[in-house]
Amino acid sequence: MNPRNRGPLKVLAALAALTLVLFGAIGAARIWGEEPASWTPQLGLDLAGGRQIIIEPVVEGASGVGEEQVDQAIDIIRRRIDGGGVAEAEVSRLGDTNISVAIPGNPSAEQLEALSRSSQLSFRPVLVAAPVQTLPTDPGQAPVLPLPDDVREQQLEDLLEQAPQDPGAVEEGSTDDAETTDGAYPAGLSTATSPDDASETTEAPIPEAPAEQVSDPSSLEQITPELQQEFIDLDCADDTAAQATAAAPSDQAITACSEDGFEKYILGPVELTGAQVSDAAAGLEQGQGGPTGRVEVQLTFDDEGRQAFAETTSRLFAFGPGAAQNRFAILLDGVVITAPSVNNVISNGSASITGDFTTESAETLANQLKFGALPISFEVQTSEQISPTLGGEQLRLGVIAGIIGLLLVFGYSLLQYRALGLVTIGSLSIAALLAYGAVTFLGWSNNFRLTMAGVTGLIVAIGITADSFIVYFERIRDEVRAGRPLRYAVDTGWARARQTILISDAVNLIAAGVLYFLSESSVRAFAFALGLTTVIDLIVVFMFTHPTVSILANTTFFGEGHKWSGMDPERLGAKRSTYLGRGQFAAPEPPRRTRPSRAEIEGGVV
Repeated sequence: MNPRNRGPLKVLAALAALTLVLFGAIGAARIWGEEPASWTPQLGLDLAGGRQIIIEPVVEGASGVGEEQVDQAIDIIRRRIDGGGVAEAEVSRLGDTNISVAIPGNPSAEQLEALSRSSQLSFRPVLVAAPVQTLPTDPGQAPVLPLPDDVREQQLEDLLEQAPQDPGAVEEGSTDDAETTDGAYPAGLSTATSPDDASETTEAPIPEAPAEQVSDPSSLEQITPELQQEFIDLDCADDTAAQATAAAPSDQAITACSEDGFEKYILGPVELTGAQVSDAAAGLEQGQGGPTGRVEVQLTFDDEGRQAFAETTSRLFAFGPGAAQNRFAILLDGVVITAPSVNNVISNGSASITGDFTTESAETLANQLKFGALPISFEVQTSEQISPTLGGEQLRLGVIAGIIGLLLVFGYSLLQYRALGLVTIGSLSIAALLAYGAVTFLGWSNNFRLTMAGVTGLIVAIGITADSFIVYFERIRDEVRAGRPLRYAVDTGWARARQTILISDAVNLIAAGVLYFLSESSVRAFAFALGLTTVIDLIVVFMFTHPTVSILANTTFFGEGHKWSGMDPERLGAKRSTYLGRGQFAAPEPPRRTRPSRAEIEGGVV
């Protein structure tokens, strides 16, 4: 075996192992999975049909449902569908109050039950809070890189030991209007004031904090070893975590994640519900001298809520600023939408949530508090199976279009690059195999469903993948034209083509990412397929195309530039090579004798 081929052969072996692992995982999931995998991709609504459910939101205690409540209900339904792992579902308004939910395939009973579950705000005290990256020993410590589980568990134990066990140890009157300590927490919860009543509300007495006992909602004794382990294992990137939190008992401590997924908590039992919230609004913060320029969210409680909230804020404020137990979490449908710290005792039933709010984010929070305060339940009006809007015929035509595109690329490659075009055919075949396996595996693991837009993205990817090969081959041919032997032209051509390929695919990935995160429905399916195939293109070019060409360059047929190899120096118009190997250089060619011009003859130059 040629020693030069050992490296490329190892890379090809790694690609073969990767392909075997991919399809082996599909086979294992088909044999041993709780839900057996299929050897074919799952299809979306437009290609396979599904079930359409018409639901109507019902707000308890309200005579009717307004536009804002319907919008809130649509957000809740979308979050539940995403949390259930349902891909390519469509949620839209139907009429004035109804909501249409179209789910591809046959949804399970649990998914259907989740759609009709009622939703309401709940208020729970924070016992422990930590960034999802790791558990800092200091609440003000910046997040660091992920640590091993045993280290994180030890840090949690240290965090619990450092938490203040005696709320009364904090001196009375230690109010601090700053929202956070060293920027550790995102918002502050203060008494809502106006210039006229500031002196009345900011001097509220601090009742004596209750003695430490298990019945205390802020007691750390509620954190059992099982709850501690659940907190360590909590994955905020898992959409099902919110469902488990929403279904947890209201009188027990639970774990939960923030809405942005950057922080997780251990929370005490529910102390107030959204039913005790009378109003919420966003606006500019009012100080004693007028508006301060900061945006705040005003939260108002009814008579029952005012008393309960005064007792709760008295207890939390006694822990002092910077402590996790000084915070109060507000949950909607199992997700912590905000967890402000308590800056003073709130006894008048009107609180102000401040922080790094923009006008838009404050309005969003105010709407969540206002419309989430009323318990929303959902009544199923109709549930029926729907047929695919496009069906198998459109899928068949799409597959045919893809095959035609492949054949055209194959023909062009053979015509342009001759035998070297076989590398293009092999590369595209490997890319198609990996794309098929990836889409099939994602259909089982992440419930990814292939829609017509996704099929379009896969077809467009043929051109993107072929473009990478063309860039590489043309770079090699440029080196051959410059007079370098093929085995050297492959290395220098790859060094130049690699950067161009990476930049091109990076642009494609950025475009796919922007489309995916800023669009919905079918456009997201197209963007996902485009991004997936771009990644596969990089894998194939680096792990198949380049190693294969490197091996071929060491053969007699390609290395010596056979006229059918696609690298014939004479056909490419190559210059004579001056490097003969082993440090030997050919003598320069003598200058060609050209016919003298008339001016040279008359001037006697010749």
